Amino acid sequence: MPLDLASAEAGLSEELRCGLDRVARVFDEHLRSDLECVEGLVVHVARYRGKMLRPSLTLLSGLASGRAAITREHETLAAVVEMIHMATLVHDDVLDEAETRRRGRTVNALSGNETAVILGDYLISSAFHLCSTLGSPAVSERIGRVTTTLCAGELLQLSNRGNDALDERTYFQIIERKTASLIALASELGARASDASDAEQRALHDFGLDVGAAFQIQDDLLDLLGDEGVVGKSVRKDQEKGKLTLPLIRHLERMNRDGRSEEAREAFAAARDPERHATLVSRLREDGSIDSALRTARELTERARERLGALPASPARDLLEAMAGAAVERRF
Repeated sequence: MPLDLASAEAGLSEELRCGLDRVARVFDEHLRSDLECVEGLVVHVARYRGKMLRPSLTLLSGLASGRAAITREHETLAAVVEMIHMATLVHDDVLDEAETRRRGRTVNALSGNETAVILGDYLISSAFHLCSTLGSPAVSERIGRVTTTLCAGELLQLSNRGNDALDERTYFQIIERKTASLIALASELGARASDASDAEQRALHDFGLDVGAAFQIQDDLLDLLGDEGVVGKSVRKDQEKGKLTLPLIRHLERMNRDGRSEEAREAFAAARDPERHATLVSRLREDGSIDSALRTARELTERARERLGALPASPARDLLEAMAGAAVERRF
């Protein structure tokens, strides 16, 4: 008798929840320290885990690739990816001088930039230590390549702070490297741990790239439009640091095309002035730049869903499709 789909999805959700609980235990156990000062920081940063998007993608990609159950290898890889992600959050908060993360104080706000930088390094080092326990040089090489990509993406973004001529091509290079590459890795590694075919691994990698790009566009919109009490972290940091995001890039390009370069320069100056924020947002709404960015994010999630056609139909694939949509439905 075929399994009822609702029952299958309910069982999958429970398996995923239990798998994420085990990932959290692997994460906590591996980072545990005999030094009180380190242990306190590790406990604090564990609060950043939130919904654990990347570990969820690793586990679900493993199941969607035909593996009947989540294995210890899936859980270890999921914890590795989450440690790397945590390190990027800690370092990002230093770069942005952010004070709030997950409705709590950031490490840099609590303990200073020096402590935050070294904690980020500690997380990266721990991730590679944990990965080494799998005994797979190929997996370690793949993860190392992506962490290098992450850093290069951040350096590319830093080199373009205050650049009012940033184009869409460079913007997408930045978000693909600094955000989407790790989400793509999370999905790819889950499939790899399930001995998926090369085609399935590529499909899940590309699925993650699209989801990651959509996620970052939405994150940029949250920074522009969101309220700290709703978003749960510091907002307006992109504007404060002179980082152009998709709505403003399209707004400036439109004005320059129309021969309104002086207005474009004025709009860029307004983006860095908190007192002119409401006026800037009104302009971005009026010319459709915000809606245009949202459409692009939704198009990326739709393409991500289409990539999953390379996988056999299953409740796990259905849940991956749902997660793609959720990436652009977060509240402002």
